[in-house]
Amino acid sequence: MSKNAAGARTGSEQALALYQELRSTTGASFDDAAHRLELTGAERERCQEELVALGLIDHAPGADGSAPLVISPDVALLRLLQHERERLENRLAETSRAHTTLETLAGPFLRAGMEPGSEVEVEVVEDPARIRRELADLTNTVRSSVHSMLTGSVPREEMSLELERDRDRVARGVLVQAMYSHRVGQVPEMVQHLAERCALGVEVRLSPVVPMNMVLADENFALLPADSRDPDSAAILARGPGLVRSYRALYEYCWHAATPYGHEEPAEHGGDGLSEQQRAALRMLASGIKDEQVARNLGVSLRTVSRLISEVMQELDAASRFEAGVKAARLGLLDGEPYEQPS
Repeated sequence: MSKNAAGARTGSEQALALYQELRSTTGASFDDAAHRLELTGAERERCQEELVALGLIDHAPGADGSAPLVISPDVALLRLLQHERERLENRLAETSRAHTTLETLAGPFLRAGMEPGSEVEVEVVEDPARIRRELADLTNTVRSSVHSMLTGSVPREEMSLELERDRDRVARGVLVQAMYSHRVGQVPEMVQHLAERCALGVEVRLSPVVPMNMVLADENFALLPADSRDPDSAAILARGPGLVRSYRALYEYCWHAATPYGHEEPAEHGGDGLSEQQRAALRMLASGIKDEQVARNLGVSLRTVSRLISEVMQELDAASRFEAGVKAARLGLLDGEPYEQPS
């Protein structure tokens, strides 16, 4: 073929010619095929990028001139369709998660507004100083109960102030309940702080999972994060029994599943021997992802996923996937952000 004939082709035509040359000559290197078509270096690089993008060759040729793996058009098309399907599935999953989050935040507000005679005030507060003032005012105005849950430790500079509030509330006959993550009970400063709160009459419990920071008072006041995954986000300040009752029900559920401080069950052990692949599979399953999607995300077969889960159950001494999930949560293996599928 003359150089003029090769140069007369468009870029896509050159890529097609190069692809046909690779298919027709078994074991031909990319450089040899490009040389036979008299392609320039720039044309060779452009054709290579186009064929890789289309999935017609599976890798860029190596420096050693090794032949690329040539993929048949039907297989390449199926792979492109599968990739597009997975992209759409991931997008749908993201949309579903966003809808669930909005439903969780907006649902109680809407239900509260529809209750006869219910008056709900909702305000988003971004100023940390304002949030501290609201909590300080709550100490003076609360009449019957204060319920709080905290995902992390209390800042050292706020511990003494919290004890002063406890002392005042308990002295006035206010029921004070506080819930923390099990991890907090392992921090030396917090161990002392929780013991001091208990000594003042505060009911303290520890839980393997604490969903968000929350303060509820008198069935009429709620302070919640605008984003439950970000403790430092703006706060939602809500007043009105119609709304607060919804969050009180969540609190009661978590409270009954928690363990009274000082009466913790013996620490469970296990999980140290899990590989990164096993931990990734465990996080995905705990996030509700099906085995088929786990296999695709990890780039392994369904049989391998089944083997990974069996190994996880054996490491955690669990008789079922559910028990493995419970133990993983107690051991802190699921702490942090839940697994999110890539977009």
